[in-house]
Amino acid sequence: MHTETFGQALRRLRGSRSVRDVAQLASCGKSYVSDLETGRRRPTPDIAAALDRALGAGGALIALAERRGTSVLEQVDALQRGLTESLAAGPMTDSSLDDWDYTVARHGRATRYRAERELLGELVADFQDLRLLLTHRHQAPTHKRLTITAARLAGLMALTLLKLGDDRARSWWRTGRAAAAAADDRATLSWIYAHEAYQLYYSGDIYGAVDLAARAQHLAGGLPCVGPALAAPLEARAHAQLGAGDQTTAALAAAETALDRLPEDQRIASAFGYSESQLAFHSGNAWTHLGATGPAAAEHERALELYPVSDRMDIALIHLDQAMCLALGGDVAAAADRATQTIVDLPEQHRSSLIIYRAREVAAKVPEAREVRVLREVLALPANTRGDNSADHQGN
Repeated sequence: MHTETFGQALRRLRGSRSVRDVAQLASCGKSYVSDLETGRRRPTPDIAAALDRALGAGGALIALAERRGTSVLEQVDALQRGLTESLAAGPMTDSSLDDWDYTVARHGRATRYRAERELLGELVADFQDLRLLLTHRHQAPTHKRLTITAARLAGLMALTLLKLGDDRARSWWRTGRAAAAAADDRATLSWIYAHEAYQLYYSGDIYGAVDLAARAQHLAGGLPCVGPALAAPLEARAHAQLGAGDQTTAALAAAETALDRLPEDQRIASAFGYSESQLAFHSGNAWTHLGATGPAAAEHERALELYPVSDRMDIALIHLDQAMCLALGGDVAAAADRATQTIVDLPEQHRSSLIIYRAREVAAKVPEAREVRVLREVLALPANTRGDNSADHQGN
């Protein structure tokens, strides 16, 4: 016989009353009540008792909470959640804010070497804690710092979903932009626009990508920050896709200037940084799109010399650009072999939709041959996501 869960009983007893009304009666948050109903959270004894009284359950909810709470691990989870909520209700100290800055910076560094699915779970957990903090009142400077943290974390969420080929990234870009604008942080807003331009670029909206890249550079207003350093190379690559050589050259020059002006502490391997190795990679990609295989090859070699071996994604993408140059030069077999080996050498968890998309571009550039058939067979290997719409790796 099916036994009713606490969440099911709570939903039945609530009836036509709103979640907000029940939360007010029990003196708890409406999101907490919603989470209890869906089973995302388990009730503490105090909350179970409060809801039982509010809904006139006659002890039924208390009994269900006790029955479900017999597991020691469930008690551990409930204790942790309760303590987190208690701490969130208290004043924020400078140390607390500094720790949030460190947490976001750590996630930014992790985008360069961790698989997206691993990172996503941690981002979700941290965002839940941050959302809880933002439900409480804080002094204006504290609220501004938390809002900037939310903007940066939303950008990382969008970036991670983008790499996974999940279209929900678009909603997170909007959330990040709204938070950055609310905090009046032009540097963070520029950074978000620059990354969002990559989504348009890889979804085929090349003109839209140019527009957002220009917006990112304009928002910075001459401020030396990561946004323009990310946006200018993307603008160059978009112009190259359109075959506009002069605009490509001008945008690459702007990228060099933006990188030269960037403080050393932002020339790092992070979603919040930009480096000489990335510019070499992106310049090589722009020349590849223009079909200028000589300058492209020189930038590819320079990029491979500068990249750490841990940055698997960008290195793989450089190899695929090299394969494309071989294809453009007419060496079909070498192009297919280079692309095939790139996919095979890449660990499965790093075979993102972008990698598969780029390899398919190479396969489409060369006529049918034995090596191309092997490449197409390899492209049937598991990837993090499937489909032709690629998601961009940070700064790719």
